[in-house]
Amino acid sequence: MARRNDRQPPAPTNRSDWAIPRGLIVLLAIAGGVVAVTGMKAFSGVLGPVFLALMLTVGVQPIQEWVRHRGWPRWIGMLGALVAVYAILLGLVGALAISVAQLATLLPQYSDDAQQLLDQVEQRLEQHGIGSDQIQNALSGIDFGKAVGYAEALVSGLLGVFSNLFFILALLLFMAFDGMSMHDRLAVVARYRPEIAYAIETFASGTRSYLIVSTVFGLIVAVIDGLALWWLGIPLPILWALLSFITNYIPNIGFVLGLIPPALLGLLEGGPKLAIIVIIAYSVINVVIQSVIQPKFVGDAVGLSVTTTFLALVFWGWVLGPLGALLAIPMSLLVKAFFIDIDPSTRWADVFIKGAREVERPPPEEPRSP
Repeated sequence: MARRNDRQPPAPTNRSDWAIPRGLIVLLAIAGGVVAVTGMKAFSGVLGPVFLALMLTVGVQPIQEWVRHRGWPRWIGMLGALVAVYAILLGLVGALAISVAQLATLLPQYSDDAQQLLDQVEQRLEQHGIGSDQIQNALSGIDFGKAVGYAEALVSGLLGVFSNLFFILALLLFMAFDGMSMHDRLAVVARYRPEIAYAIETFASGTRSYLIVSTVFGLIVAVIDGLALWWLGIPLPILWALLSFITNYIPNIGFVLGLIPPALLGLLEGGPKLAIIVIIAYSVINVVIQSVIQPKFVGDAVGLSVTTTFLALVFWGWVLGPLGALLAIPMSLLVKAFFIDIDPSTRWADVFIKGAREVERPPPEEPRSP
C-alpha cells in the first residue's frame, strides 16, 4: 500500500498579513515614475517626433470619420487626412526655412546700428557724471551682436524642432493607414474595456479642441501683430507674425518669446522709443487675447487649470526640449487620460487640475426639519 501523506496543506493566509504597505507602494510608484521620466528624457529625440505625429494625426482624424459617415471608401479619408497634415507640416517648415534665410541676410546690416546705440548710451552716462572707466566696465558685458542673434537662434530653434522631418512624415503615413480602422478598434475596446475607450476618446476630443482653439486664436494674434509691426516699420513683419502664431501653442510664456525679436529690431531700427512702442503694442494685443480671452476657451476645451498648464510647460519642456513646450498640453492630456480618466476610482483627482469654471459644485444641502 502506498504510504499515506499525513501532512495537511497550509491554512490560507489572511491577505492583511502579507499585503504591501501603502507607503511602500507610494515609494515604488515614485521610483517607477523617476525611471520612466529619465528614460523619456534620454530618448527625447525619438519620443518628441512620435508624439508630434500622434498629435497631428489626432487633429486630422475627423476627416476620416467624415468620409466614413458618408459611406465612401476608407482610403479616400486616409488620403484626405494625409494630404491635409502634410500640407500643414510642410508649409510651416517651408515658411520657417525661408524666414531664417531672410533673417540671416538682414541681421549683419544692424552691426553698425548696434555700435552706434552703445555709443549713445555711453554719452548719456557721461552726461550724468559717470566716469569712463565705470562705463567701460558696465558696457563690456553687453554684446548687441549676440542679443540680435537671439532672434535668429529662436527662429532656427523652431525650425530645428522639425529636424527629423523625414521620420515625422513616415510616422504620419503609417498612422494615417492605421486611422482607417481606428473606429473599429475603439469599438472592440469599448466592448471589453469601456473605461479605456472612454480615456482614449477623452484624450482625442480634448486634443482636437485644444488645437482648434489655439489655431484660431493664433491666427487672430498673428494677423494683428503682423499688421501692427508693418505699420510701425519693423523689418520682416510676416516672419514675426508667423512666430506669434507658432508660439501661441506654448502656454503662458509663448507671448514673451514672440515679443523679444521684433522688440530688439525696433530698438536698432528706431531707438528705445520704437522698441517701447512695439512692447506696448504686443502687450495690449497679446495680453488681452492670449492671457484674458484665450485661457477661458482653452480651459473649457481641455480641462486644465492655468497652474497645471504652466507646470506642464516646464516639465515637458525639460523632458522633450523645445518640442515638449509645443506639445505640453496634449502630452498632459495623454497622461491625464491614462492615469486619471481611465479609472473611475481616480477621477476625483481631476478636481485639482481642472479650471475653476469647470469644477462641479455639489448641490446645496437641504435644511433639516426641526
